Amino acid sequence: MNDGTSRGVLRPGWSAEVGDYAIAGGWTPRGEALVVGDAAGGVYAFEGRSGATIWAQRGVHEGGVLALAMQPNRSAFATAGQDGRVLVWSAVEGRVSQAIDIGSGWVENLAWSPDGQSLAASCSREVHAFGADGARIWRSEPHPSTVSAIAWSGAKELATACYGRVTFFDVSTGEVRQKLEWIGSLVSMVLSPDGDIVACGSQDNSVHFWRRSTEQDSMMSGYPGKPSALAFNDTGTLLATGGGEAVTVWSFQGNGPEGTRPGVLELHFRAVTTLAFARGGRRLASGARDGAVVVWSLGRNGQGDPVGVAPVADVVGAVYWRPDGRALAALDAQGGVTAWRTA
Repeated sequence: MNDGTSRGVLRPGWSAEVGDYAIAGGWTPRGEALVVGDAAGGVYAFEGRSGATIWAQRGVHEGGVLALAMQPNRSAFATAGQDGRVLVWSAVEGRVSQAIDIGSGWVENLAWSPDGQSLAASCSREVHAFGADGARIWRSEPHPSTVSAIAWSGAKELATACYGRVTFFDVSTGEVRQKLEWIGSLVSMVLSPDGDIVACGSQDNSVHFWRRSTEQDSMMSGYPGKPSALAFNDTGTLLATGGGEAVTVWSFQGNGPEGTRPGVLELHFRAVTTLAFARGGRRLASGARDGAVVVWSLGRNGQGDPVGVAPVADVVGAVYWRPDGRALAALDAQGGVTAWRTA
């Protein structure tokens, strides 16, 4: 995995660099550009097929970028950072169209609603929602602890995770629609595409999940570390989880995952840091602290095999499939941005 070459479905593409640790990024809807934010507060756009720099804005967020979210169906995106600001950008021009001051705290999480008409951001114990025009729609009351994750379950419903609970809010009214409680520190969260299954990684090295329709909950334990990387495929039948050197994949087919054995995907030799499913199938990408990116082909039961492997310069911070599934990008801790064509 460390001989510097890509293998299998990962074909040579391009590489570029940003000014510091590449924190977060994303592809525009048709894959024309990949945008990236770094730990020095810079934001960059690279041409999707060649990797040529389209534009670069350095030092935009004082203290560094913490989050980046692509606006659905538009060539626009939002960034947030340690300076308490949210910026909405044109990906084509590198121009800031809106600047929103949230407060003096770090803005750690960003998420657009599925229709792209609302943007949510968390700052310390509060969550804020804004319209596409930047006008504030709603602001939550303080949560019991710092909000660790946010996710939309529909155009008007937002989920938040913090210590001891996941809460679903009607963003139009601020009404709490549902609370799912469990004693423990929740460090990550992902929702199934239909919004019914909520999965959270916990500080106690477990994955806790609920079915909203029944409010039944279960726990998968035995991870060697905190499962901070979680991903559902687009049918909601497979949940991939980190939490160690192996990728553990749970199948929600039939009566699963309770009483079933997960798929255990072993190739990384250091902890998995990021996971992402390609659209329209069961192809999963994983990145790890070993600097390796692996593509897996999975069966319906979560078992699978590696079909592509490639190295990057340092710890893999994030992986992103191009929307058409024909390219995969990875960000690393040395500021590297690497994209491969995928067979």
